[in-house]
Amino acid sequence: MSDTTLTAPAADTPEENTPVEAPKQSFAELKVREDIVASLLEAGIEFPFPIQALTLPVALGGNDIIGQAKTGTGKTLGFGIPALQRVIREGDAGYEDLEFPGAPQALIVAPTRELAIQVGADLAQASKHSNISITTIYGGRPYEEQIAALKAGTDVIVGTPGRLIDLNRQRVLNLKQIKTVVLDEADEMLDLGFLPDVERILAALPPVRQAMLFSATMPGAVITMARRYMSRPTHIRAQDPDDDGSLTKRNIRQLVYRAHNLDKDEMVARLLQAEGRGKTIIFTQTKRSAAKMADELIDRGFNAGSLHGDLGQGAREQALKAFRSGKVEILVATDVAARGIDVDDVTHVVNLQCPDDENTYLHRVGRTGRAGNNGTAVTFVDWDSVPRWSLINKALGLSVPEPVETYSSSPHFFTDLDIPKGTKGRLPRAKKSAAAEGDGSPRESSSREPRENRERTPRRRSGSRTRTRTVNGQSQERGGQQDSGAEEQAGARHGHSKGRQDRPSREAERHRESRVSGEDGAAQDTSKPRRRRPRRRTGGSGEAGSQD
Repeated sequence: MSDTTLTAPAADTPEENTPVEAPKQSFAELKVREDIVASLLEAGIEFPFPIQALTLPVALGGNDIIGQAKTGTGKTLGFGIPALQRVIREGDAGYEDLEFPGAPQALIVAPTRELAIQVGADLAQASKHSNISITTIYGGRPYEEQIAALKAGTDVIVGTPGRLIDLNRQRVLNLKQIKTVVLDEADEMLDLGFLPDVERILAALPPVRQAMLFSATMPGAVITMARRYMSRPTHIRAQDPDDDGSLTKRNIRQLVYRAHNLDKDEMVARLLQAEGRGKTIIFTQTKRSAAKMADELIDRGFNAGSLHGDLGQGAREQALKAFRSGKVEILVATDVAARGIDVDDVTHVVNLQCPDDENTYLHRVGRTGRAGNNGTAVTFVDWDSVPRWSLINKALGLSVPEPVETYSSSPHFFTDLDIPKGTKGRLPRAKKSAAAEGDGSPRESSSREPRENRERTPRRRSGSRTRTRTVNGQSQERGGQQDSGAEEQAGARHGHSKGRQDRPSREAERHRESRVSGEDGAAQDTSKPRRRRPRRRTGGSGEAGSQD
């Protein structure tokens, strides 16, 4: 296996301090098809990123690749363009010779549904002017529409392992014509949790095919394991010429604080009011804490949403769509959003708890500072998580072995993050966002008057409503008048109104009358002797009945 690292080409400079920009190659010069180049230009992509410039010449030749680059540097097109270009489309030479016309020729496997959806959208944009069909397959959606798309014929499949295996078992997904297979976020795909599924998918592919593995983090054990599924792969590590060689990106400012768990909500609420803050992602360790944090921020007046595994697939897609469009500006998420989610204008990333390891930290932090933008990453470390943070700090070389003890009122917390002096943890009424209405627009002032200032409207009674009460055998009406003589006769005869509103009063009056009449009768009959009721014998006669 060969290793290749992209560096800036040397240039002759007339003066030592004169900056010289390295020459850039366009996609056309890298021998990318014209229809794909036109689609990229329409999307505003003219020149390749370093990882793309180095992988395209190798990948277009059909060689296996292990691609490694920092987050937000364009790895998707690094493997997406070769996968699209190697597809034999209808009308191309050799299409009639295919064994299974209409069956997929390229397969891209992603660990999460959100990443699969994003990769499918990026490839659809890159093939907009090409006659290439792309189908995204993932769980949480009905089988019928995905099965119909496969039966209609498709060229490229993007999916998650579980649904791919299910459709392959049903013999709906034909993988016998795959020429290019890609494992996106390969270190996660070759983890022990995904490894059996990945092996099952690779076993269903033809033995001769091109394999590409891409990720921002590629541990040595993963590279060793990858050799089992690849043929003489080229390991490409790409970095910018001006990069300092660290694992994290230079344009991401990283701040680490040791914080108390009970003070984190207040710290986050004040952080979200920092100057220049745009879209923000807050990462939590559990699904419950993500939902709780989102509810807390909404209660404090912020425009927030949550994204975690307990949500249904429709709700997850809706939350991510609202965040991309700006309808929701704060996304509280678990690690389902930590890998591959590409939103260019995320300015802040917050780790509410210390991440599990350095790889998780890199992928979370990499959600900001994308496409050349600057970003800020803030990590809160609990007292019991300091040893774990020390390991992350040592692995990444961040020079923050002991985070500074910080509270929501600490002066350096306000200074570091450009938080205006006097900021509190609840938005003022003039700045509250309309998160409850869901329109994403700021609410300048409340349009409703205070409850104590509102004038109460008296309740209006209907003039035709009547109430009937029976007194001494006669019905009495209250309120309006009866609509007809028939209703009056009915009320007098039955002793009740139409709605039975005064049934308790009628029952009490009837009981009172019966008690009075009973007392009168007892007084009149005092002279007559009372007749004793004979005792009823329960036992039988004879010897059997004499026993007690």
